[in-house]
Amino acid sequence: MIERCIIIFPEFSNIEVIDEIRERYDPLACHVRPHITLVFPFESNIDYIQLKSHLEEVLSSVNSFPLKLKSITPVNSFGNYLFLNIEKGKEEIVEIHKKLYTGILEQYFPQWLKTGEYNPHMTVGKIESEEKYKLAIEKTKEVTDLFKTIVNKISVEIIDDNEDSIIEMDIGLK
Repeated sequence: MIERCIIIFPEFSNIEVIDEIRERYDPLACHVRPHITLVFPFESNIDYIQLKSHLEEVLSSVNSFPLKLKSITPVNSFGNYLFLNIEKGKEEIVEIHKKLYTGILEQYFPQWLKTGEYNPHMTVGKIESEEKYKLAIEKTKEVTDLFKTIVNKISVEIIDDNEDSIIEMDIGLK
């Protein structure tokens, strides 16, 4: 079985701001670059060609789109998280998310999403201690940067045994 995730790796000119925040607050910072999750981690025996074919088919009508992220908010409904919010491009991401979870990926739709709503974002922190979480919230309120780019590809990563991200494929958008 291979553990995979389907994501967007945005490329911002000021990505170092996000990197610094993640190095401080996100335990996965050294394993995976800043990203927006489209299909949550799943284990399967789907082979590369089948997966690539599915992605090419469902993404064939999807155009590149502008993406803007700004302001970090705390979200603690399922852990002490810090999310960098999507200001522009959210509708496109939700649509891609829905398209990807069809066909061979339909069975991997997470149970917790069946009762909740997909809220695209970039995780920049997950803090275990309540005290450190409160400090992180205060510190990240100071971040006023705007992160802008054009999304022109979707990536599939393999998550290895060390939780490191290995890019398996990139699918370009029109």
